[in-house]
Amino acid sequence: MDQKEAYLIRQEKPEDYKETENLTREAFWNVYRPGCTEHYILHCFRDQEDFVPELDLVLEKEGRIIGHIMYVRSKIQADDGREIPVMTFGPISIAPDQQRKGYGKLLLDASMEKAKAMGVKALCIEGNIAFYGKSGFVLAGSRGISENPEDRETISPYFLLKELEPDALKGVTGVYCTPEGYFVDEDEAEAFDALFPPKEKKKLPGQLV
Repeated sequence: MDQKEAYLIRQEKPEDYKETENLTREAFWNVYRPGCTEHYILHCFRDQEDFVPELDLVLEKEGRIIGHIMYVRSKIQADDGREIPVMTFGPISIAPDQQRKGYGKLLLDASMEKAKAMGVKALCIEGNIAFYGKSGFVLAGSRGISENPEDRETISPYFLLKELEPDALKGVTGVYCTPEGYFVDEDEAEAFDALFPPKEKKKLPGQLV
């Protein structure tokens, strides 16, 4: 991506909602499963208490929304009894015709700077270390943070963390609490998707579901 290329990162507005939901649908369709539910997750989160409007951001290029990211408040239930506030983010979406041009990292890094300025000390996410490692994420299990209370010994290759404040999680071990909004009712998600133009669901190699 040409660093001189004009773009704008701004907070999402209500009039953007349908466009960003469609963008998210296009970005995730048939990627991790036949069809997708990410656009429904986004739709539902906006009305939830743990949603962070200040970090609900879009990336505009030439007046068109080509990217979107949202953040949610969460916590780590520490082994010493404390509840450590953290945030997570996602879905992070880039329009299919604009992918692999650096816009995803651009939007992610800008959003993390904004989160840091708001006082957010650490982030936990599920994602690919090959991408997120470029922005400073590490395997959470290597730091004693798990998302599976039944299997604390296994280090997941997809569960990651990043300290926005140095040593924010120093000495902290425990279990990350995934926000409830990421667990959706399949029938409700299907009904919501029916409001969008029809798309073919395909079972493809590499899908998780």
